[in-house]
Amino acid sequence: MRNSHHRSPPASPQEWIVGVALRGVIAGLRRIGPVAASNLGGWIGRTIGPLLPVSRVADRNLVQAFPDMEATARRRIIRAVWDNLGRNAAELPHLASFVRTTSGPGWEIEGEHHLAALVGGGTRALFFSGHFGNWEMILPIAGGLGLRVSGFYRAASNRTVDRIIQGLRTDAMPPGVSMFAKGAPGARAALAHLQQGGSLGLLVDQKMNDGIAVPFFGRDAMTAPALAQFALRFRAPIMPVHVVRLGPARFRMICEPPLDVALTGDRATDTRSIATAMNRRLEDWIRAEPASWLWLHRRWPKPA
Repeated sequence: MRNSHHRSPPASPQEWIVGVALRGVIAGLRRIGPVAASNLGGWIGRTIGPLLPVSRVADRNLVQAFPDMEATARRRIIRAVWDNLGRNAAELPHLASFVRTTSGPGWEIEGEHHLAALVGGGTRALFFSGHFGNWEMILPIAGGLGLRVSGFYRAASNRTVDRIIQGLRTDAMPPGVSMFAKGAPGARAALAHLQQGGSLGLLVDQKMNDGIAVPFFGRDAMTAPALAQFALRFRAPIMPVHVVRLGPARFRMICEPPLDVALTGDRATDTRSIATAMNRRLEDWIRAEPASWLWLHRRWPKPA
């Protein structure tokens, strides 16, 4: 009888070659240590990134959000965005080594008291954030604090690269913290995780074509409703968190009190109210430190 178990096809030669190259880069970044790796990644990012066509997307986004900002200020922000993105990529091989410290490589936390009820799994919560600082640190920090928080990831198109990157992320996660691939199976796994008392974290600052139109910097942006829907279904607090970069391989996660949203009992209205409140918090963080957010996404519809 033929085995019906589905196996992924073997990696193509191109995927294999890219995988070998990536493993070599990771080994090199580990050899030089987290601070030097971060500095190297930042230099590469700010040197090459502003020259790439996607930087025009960032410039258009900045014009939309800050119409009075001068072009020189926008260029400075875009350069800082690429610096941070390069650092994030180069810090990924060191993700598992970052622990809570008072200085140097590692992380610290502000607003930890807001998480007290969640530590030990006594209460589930929905965490939301965006692409600020090194957002890859959110789940490792949550796990380091004893929270059973899981999240989502977007799979890379190259399967070998995806396995390598997910391996780096998984190595940084304590038991009970996992990541679900975006898509229907991942959504079902996330739902089961919540039903079993776990918490969930989502990055909610990217355009979602089948989302709901919610104001963001004064213009409707298609926004994912999933976190709001989960919060209503499980009557769970909605916790705003974001990571700020303090230096090379040095991070602070800022935890805020739960969102206070007036609910009506109408599911569609309440979903929109929660999504609006989340976008408002994201906007506040961006206004406070524009260079810390990843402006490279096509966040708004193209102008007509």
